[in-house]
Amino acid sequence: MRIKVWITSTVIATIGVAAWAHTGATGVVLERMQGMSAMGESIKTLTPMMRGQVPYDADLVRREADAMVGHSGEQMARLFPEGSGGGVSKALPSVWEDSEQFAALAEDLKTAAEGLKLSAGNGLATAQSNDSGSMMGGTTGGMMGGGASSMMGGGMMESNQVMTGEMFANMPADAAFTMVAQTCSACHQKFRKEDE
Repeated sequence: MRIKVWITSTVIATIGVAAWAHTGATGVVLERMQGMSAMGESIKTLTPMMRGQVPYDADLVRREADAMVGHSGEQMARLFPEGSGGGVSKALPSVWEDSEQFAALAEDLKTAAEGLKLSAGNGLATAQSNDSGSMMGGTTGGMMGGGASSMMGGGMMESNQVMTGEMFANMPADAAFTMVAQTCSACHQKFRKEDE
């Protein structure tokens, strides 16, 4: 069973306009835009690999996952102090109106990026399902009752199940990458202005 790498146009669009969006940004707004751009570049670098379009490189996956870890979680949340919206900022008022959910998504992203790093040595789901007696029982769906998009009831932010390092360490890297992309997209949908 092949896991489809799920990346929304919102995540991809962020990569394309990053340089333009930084014009006029200063201070904490510039710092967070640079962090978001770095994560976008990591997504852009890993997407063809996760789709099987370029050779798989576990070391590159680990490096890009580390970059995302460094820009997520508390590190990300602290870059959104009250009053830092408006102007060139892409942050919606919902960042501050629902700061607990924003912080939770930032932590979910860090967890998923750490999970991607842990799963890097497992390769892609296709490679695992082609192995007889793979660690996932021959399918990626066997691990938690579904494919990547249903692994956790539609995403970490919607599930009561807490992902553990062991769970990530036993899943294919493209499944963990899908969770990273889903978390980015969920955050963008609620907390980021659409590009004009």
